[in-house]
Amino acid sequence: MSTAALHAEHDSHHHDHKESFISKYVFSMDHKMISRQFLITGIIMGLVGMGMSLLFRLQLAWPDEQFGILETLLGKWGKDGKIDPNFYMGLVTIHGTIMVFYVLTAGLSGTFSNLLIPLQLGARDMASPFMNMLSYWFFFLSSAVLLTSIFVETGPASAGWTVYPPLSALEKAVPGSGLGMTLWLVAIALFIVSSLLGGINYISTVLNMRTKGMSMNRMPLTIWAFFFTAILGVLSFPVLLGAALFLIFDRSFGTSFYLSDIYLEGVGALENIGGSPVLYQHLFWFLGHPEVYIILMPALGITSEVISTNARKPIFGYTAMIISLMGISILSFIVWGHHMFITGMNPFLGSVFMILTLIIAVPSAVKAFNYLATLWRGNLRFTPAMLFSIGLVSFFISGGLTGIYLGNAAMDIQLHDSYFVVAHFHLVMGSAAIFGMFAGIYHWFPKMFGKMMNNTLGYFHFWFTFISAYLVFFPMHFMGLAGVPRRYYQFTLVKEFDVWMDVNKLITIAAIMGGMAQVFFLWNFFYSIFKGKKATQNPWESNTLEWTTPVEGIHGNWPGEIPTVYRGPHEYSRPDRESDFFPQHLPDETAPVTAPQEGEQTAPTEVVPQETVESSVFFAAIKRVLGLS
Repeated sequence: MSTAALHAEHDSHHHDHKESFISKYVFSMDHKMISRQFLITGIIMGLVGMGMSLLFRLQLAWPDEQFGILETLLGKWGKDGKIDPNFYMGLVTIHGTIMVFYVLTAGLSGTFSNLLIPLQLGARDMASPFMNMLSYWFFFLSSAVLLTSIFVETGPASAGWTVYPPLSALEKAVPGSGLGMTLWLVAIALFIVSSLLGGINYISTVLNMRTKGMSMNRMPLTIWAFFFTAILGVLSFPVLLGAALFLIFDRSFGTSFYLSDIYLEGVGALENIGGSPVLYQHLFWFLGHPEVYIILMPALGITSEVISTNARKPIFGYTAMIISLMGISILSFIVWGHHMFITGMNPFLGSVFMILTLIIAVPSAVKAFNYLATLWRGNLRFTPAMLFSIGLVSFFISGGLTGIYLGNAAMDIQLHDSYFVVAHFHLVMGSAAIFGMFAGIYHWFPKMFGKMMNNTLGYFHFWFTFISAYLVFFPMHFMGLAGVPRRYYQFTLVKEFDVWMDVNKLITIAAIMGGMAQVFFLWNFFYSIFKGKKATQNPWESNTLEWTTPVEGIHGNWPGEIPTVYRGPHEYSRPDRESDFFPQHLPDETAPVTAPQEGEQTAPTEVVPQETVESSVFFAAIKRVLGLS
C-alpha cells in the first residue's frame, strides 16, 4: 500500500471517531494513549524494582541487624527481621529483570516511540494501531506474570537476571528454580512478543508514514534512534525467545540443550548428556549486548532533541550522529563474546571480540563529543529536561570509560563478576538511560497531558538523583578492583572484605537518598496531570512537528491537513531570522527575515539549509545502498 493510501485510510478512520471510556482509556488504539499506558506501567514497575534494590542494600550494609519491617513486608522470607538468603537472590534476579526489560526497554522505548514517531513524522497514528494496542497488552500481561512470581510459595526465580543454567534448568536445584523460574520464562516470552509487535510497527511507520517533505535526512534524531532500536529488537529478541524455549524443554521435557554430567545431592547422576551451558550464554548475550543499545539509543535520541532545543543551536554533526547510530547498531551484534571471556573460549576468538569491543567506543565517542559541541557557546536554558540530558552525557562518558577496561580480555578476567562490572553497567546503561527517560518525561509532559510540570520540584529531583547515583555506583569501582564479588548475601564471613563495610553503608544511605528523591518526581508527575498549569501549544519553542498539534491531543493528531515539511528539525538561531527557532512546517517565505542594520550592504545572501550542507557524498552513498533516498 502506498504512503498516500495509508494516510487516507488513517484519515477516514480517525475523523469524527467517537470512543467509549473502554476504547479510549483501556483498549485504546491511539498511539498517544498507548504511550501513557507504557509510561504509567513502566513507572509502577520501576518503583517495584527500586524497592527491591533498597531491600537488598539494607542486607549488604547491615547484615547482622534485624529490621522488624522486613518480616512485615516479606513474611516468611523476612523471618526475624532478616532476608532469607534464597529470597535475597530472588530480589537480585527480579530487580535486574524489571529494570533492564520492563523499565529501560518497554518503559522508555514503548513510551517515546509510541508518542513521537507518528507526531514527529506527520502521521495520524502508527501503521497498525491494533498491533500497537496488542503490544501494550502483551507487555501488561508479562508484567503481571512476573510480579505474580514473587508471591509463589517457593519464591521468585533466583538464578540472576541472566538466568544461567544449570540453576535455571533444574527445577530442584534451589527453591527459586521451581515455579518462580517457570513464571519468569513465561513472562519473558510474553515480553518478547510485545517487543516484536511494537518493533515491526515502528519500522513500518518510519518507512511508510512520513508526511510530505519528510525525507529520511529531515527526520529528528529521536526518530533515527527509535528506528535503529526497533531494528535491533526485531533481529535480536527472537534469539532470546529461542534460548528461553530450549530452557523450557530442558526443564520440562527431558532434553539436554544446556545440561550434561549433572549430579544432584540425594539423586545422583542425571541422564542429561551432551548439552552445554555455554550455548545458553551465546544465545543470551547475542540479545544481551544489542539490548544495551536497545536501552541506550532511545535515551540518546531524546537527549539530542532536548539539548538542541534548549541550547538553541542546531545539533552538531547531524549526519555524523546518524552514522554513529548506524555504526553502534551494526557493531552491537558482533561483540557479545566480551561477556564470555572466562568461559574458556579460544584466545584468538577472544582477541577478535576484544578488538571489536574497543572499536564500538568510536561511534559512542562521536555522540559524546557532538553533545559537548552542541552545548558549547549555546544559549542554554536549564530546564529540568536539559539538566537530565546533561546528566546523561556525564554518565555516558564516565561509565563508558570503564567499559574500555572491561573490553580488554586480560583485565576482564580479573574484574568479571565483581562490583566493577556492577558500577560500569549501572552508570553507562542504568543511570544514563533513566536520566534520558526523565528528560523525555519533563520535555514532552505538556504534549502527553496538556499540563506543565513544576520546575522547582524538577530541579530538586535532578540534583538529589544525580548526586546519589554517583555516590552509589562510583565507589563500587574500587570494590571491584579489590576483588569484591557481586551477588553475595553478606561479606562479614570473609575477613578480607571487612574493610568495605563502611563503603557499603555509604552506598546504601545514598541509595535510600536516591529513592526518596523520586518522591519529588512522583508528586510532581501525578499532581501536574490533574492540577498542573495548562500548557501552551509549543512551550519550548521547538521546531519539530509534534508541537503543531492541538494541546488537547485529538485522535488523529491534526484536525485538518497534515503539515508539510520544508527543512531539517534542528535549525535554531539561523542568522537570517529574527526568531531563534524556525519550525519545520513553515515555508521560507513565511518566516520573518532579519532586517539589515543601518550602513550594512543589502545584497542577498544565500542560506543553505542544514540538510543540504551536511548531506555529504559518503552519506548519500550510504542512503543509496540502503534504499533510503
